[in-house]
Amino acid sequence: MMLYLHGFRSSPRSMKARLMAERMAALGLQQQWLCPQLPASPRLAMEQVLALIEGVPASELRIVGSSLGGYYATWLAERLGCPAVLLNPAVVPLKDLDKHVGVTTAYHSDEPFEFKREYIDELRALAVDKISHPQRYLLLAATGDEVLDYRDMVVHYAGAQQHIIEGSDHGISEFADYLDEVLAFCGIGAQS
Repeated sequence: MMLYLHGFRSSPRSMKARLMAERMAALGLQQQWLCPQLPASPRLAMEQVLALIEGVPASELRIVGSSLGGYYATWLAERLGCPAVLLNPAVVPLKDLDKHVGVTTAYHSDEPFEFKREYIDELRALAVDKISHPQRYLLLAATGDEVLDYRDMVVHYAGAQQHIIEGSDHGISEFADYLDEVLAFCGIGAQS
């Protein structure tokens, strides 16, 4: 089972989520693909995800998380003991998201999106100070990330398999170039 967790204000309609969904479908694995629309509340987001994957053994679960979704993926991987791929993950979102408290819109729709101050505490409850099994993780971090500092990611995921992308951006615009690497880490080959 492949679980994709999108970033802050993002959705299953993000470029990376769509590319992964298309590849999973092309491989005949669409039944193994989960990419929920996450609520703004981190607590509710994790409750929703845990309900979606209930009964899926950790040995069969792979998580890919982008930005804030990477923060969530880390918490889930530590809790469940499954592998995770992190795409420009948020490491300490508390400092970055405080300025986003209030109502705005999601990136892929005109739907209102409210980020409440209490969500900062909910994020704090999901913090992973140090990953316990670095071999469970693949980090893709872009040096040109304009939102988060890739150096924080490199330090936080020390010992993990790391692919540092020279340049690029927060969204990893050329993600299609890295899709095979992500899927291979998750145990899915081009001929699966």
